[in-house]
Amino acid sequence: MSKVIVDIETIGVDFETLDEKSQEYLLKFCENDEEREDTKKKLSLYPLTGEVVTIGMLNPETMKGVALFQDKGEGMEKFEENGIVYEAGTEKQILEKFWDILRVYDQVVTFNGRGFDAPFLMLRSAINKVRSTKNMMGYRYDYKTHCDLMEQMTFYGAVRKYNLDFYAKTFGIKSSKDGGVDGSMVGEMYKQKKYLDVARYCVRDLVTTKELFEYWEKYLRF
Repeated sequence: MSKVIVDIETIGVDFETLDEKSQEYLLKFCENDEEREDTKKKLSLYPLTGEVVTIGMLNPETMKGVALFQDKGEGMEKFEENGIVYEAGTEKQILEKFWDILRVYDQVVTFNGRGFDAPFLMLRSAINKVRSTKNMMGYRYDYKTHCDLMEQMTFYGAVRKYNLDFYAKTFGIKSSKDGGVDGSMVGEMYKQKKYLDVARYCVRDLVTTKELFEYWEKYLRF
């Protein structure tokens, strides 16, 4: 069965570019300035107020893959680094490329993919008029189609959730966060045009997820 590890990075829209009614709607339940600022910072977490800026895909058997990323019109050339092909494009272009590659794989492996990556990818694709080639939000308990390691490690919500960094450190796996970057920094990095830094961080997430997946397969899969 062919497998592919998938991870994405996202950024939020500029709150000030939203129309007045949308701004009011998003801030409706905020009671103070702190809550309003917190809401603005979290726009990257939702597909209707954010966008996909990097999609990473890694074949765990060959350790080859792609990092599809937005470069905001910089026209960066495609290149390969350590088995990963880095390719820039618009959000629509990287989504189209993602779904075209995904169709050949039997199993998708993610960390919290059902809670974040999959619905984000599918809804952003619809917004961009791109057709998904696989239903990444199919039957929840069918890990052979989509193995969400967050679901597996919590036994579908039976125990509390931890982030990828915590699981990695607990199981003795090198964490992608060891490089000093985490998801909360992506928006600011994009403003600074550090597109490749974000793409490489996404690739490190893929490798950490791959290591956790192998640990799960060896000791926890039934």
